[in-house]
Amino acid sequence: MKFLTPQITYLLTQRESRQDLRALLRYLAFLTATIAGYSAVFHLLMIYEGQEHSWITGVYWTLTVMSTLGFGDITFQSDAGRFFSIVVLLSGIVLLLIVLPFAFIRFFYAPWLEAQIRLRAPREVSPAVSGHVLILGYDEVAAGLASKLDDLDVPCYVVESDPTTAANLLSEGVRVVTGEFDSVETYQALRAEHAKLVVANLSDAENSNVALTVRERYPNVRIAAFAEEMDSVDVLELSGASDVVPLKHRLGEYLASRVSVGPARAHLVGRFKELRIAEFPVEQTGLSGRAIRDTHLRELTGLNIVACWERGHLIAARPDTMLTDHSVAVLVGTPDQIAELDALFVIYNANDNPVLVIGGGKVGRATSQALRQREVAVNLIERDATLRSALSGSADHVTIGDASDRNVIMKAGLEDAPSVVLTTNDDATNIFLAVYCRRLNPDIHIISRITHERNLDAISRAGADSVLSYSTLGVKSLLAMVLGSEATFVGEGVDLLVEPVPPSLAGKQLIDAQIVEKTGMNVLAIQSPDGSALNAIATTELEKGSDLVMLGTREQRDSFREAFA
Repeated sequence: MKFLTPQITYLLTQRESRQDLRALLRYLAFLTATIAGYSAVFHLLMIYEGQEHSWITGVYWTLTVMSTLGFGDITFQSDAGRFFSIVVLLSGIVLLLIVLPFAFIRFFYAPWLEAQIRLRAPREVSPAVSGHVLILGYDEVAAGLASKLDDLDVPCYVVESDPTTAANLLSEGVRVVTGEFDSVETYQALRAEHAKLVVANLSDAENSNVALTVRERYPNVRIAAFAEEMDSVDVLELSGASDVVPLKHRLGEYLASRVSVGPARAHLVGRFKELRIAEFPVEQTGLSGRAIRDTHLRELTGLNIVACWERGHLIAARPDTMLTDHSVAVLVGTPDQIAELDALFVIYNANDNPVLVIGGGKVGRATSQALRQREVAVNLIERDATLRSALSGSADHVTIGDASDRNVIMKAGLEDAPSVVLTTNDDATNIFLAVYCRRLNPDIHIISRITHERNLDAISRAGADSVLSYSTLGVKSLLAMVLGSEATFVGEGVDLLVEPVPPSLAGKQLIDAQIVEKTGMNVLAIQSPDGSALNAIATTELEKGSDLVMLGTREQRDSFREAFA
């Protein structure tokens, strides 16, 4: 009864449901009138044949004939009576056995099921909830963020305006609440004043409306809004968004930062306290062909090589790990140490031919613009000829055509390009192009975006050296806001993780802990109890109360906790 009442209330208050119920009632009235009419004719024909029956008997005979039960206890003897019986039988088949079930399902049962579904998702959060995150709009970014926040025990709720969609998400295990995005009552029910972050993950216009609605009622709540267009950034800020994330533009900048062209230099990818995390392409430098111990980088600059990317896969950096032209070393050190590394290798000048960018969408244009700001020449391929004018200022040379056409891609300079950046929003296309470019130029450096994280292994097998995904970048950006830290994006599939030194490792040197061997986690630094971070070397002693700053996956983190619990 507790659940039946709101369902009936919903049926009676919704305009479409009321129309359905009125249609069903009209049909039932027509059916009742038909049964009454047949009963009256039954009486007239029985009197004609000299028989007397009650009105109840007339209704009884009509229903048994219309429903095809036909008990045969009451029959007509005349042809007129039997013809009437045929008419009643045929109309009964249509009205009772065909139309009535259809009308009942269409006008009552289906709306009632819909009411059950639409009322399944909750419309408010518990009064005890605080410090939670609200995500308006569900996609891969929202799913990834919710998963990360669950690991951190931070309550997270997805807000969905369509109750049916919300019910489907609820059945998939998503913590969802339904409500209108532009309604103040929705945010009251969601306890927005106690939220740690409100994420507007809708269109630019809807995000602006959300920011205005929330900011008007709750001036101190932090609001993060995604921007599809760069022109929308100012509008969203004026609407009240605390942080505006032009995710596609930022993805293009990250892709551009992975491009190796001109003098060899390190690319900053993150930071932890006073330490910086950088990537250094080994290609065509004096490091290629050497084991890490033979590079003497620590002695020369103070930097630690903590891991290496090899064709999209992160491998642990051991003293005997060999660096190749395809290696990208992950380094940890201070800004001064990274500057010293750049000065040391400035004499190595990699291929400075134009970089090839495939795809002229928002991400492709952002990638090209970021490269040109570094004074890097860019050739761009776009299939859509209507975008030619929009791309004229984004690249040094624009080729209109299909990148899978050998003549087109060779004309655009694939053979001599130091790097190719795949920026289309279709993962299958990027995987195909990665294989194609690797076959045509085995030595080229391939950087690719992906939309779905599940395609990470496929794009790496296809030959991509560096991969960045739209969803992971969005998750890390939002997670940094929740944690009050700076976003660190070392690579796809790995995270910067901080774990306290387990009692079983306290007092041991890092080399004796065998963390890499047992878990695959790469230790970047040691955070002392006073909050300072120090570069970790093999002889560093692990102190009780310190934290290990490591690079790895969630699975490796779980292995670490299990191995050293």
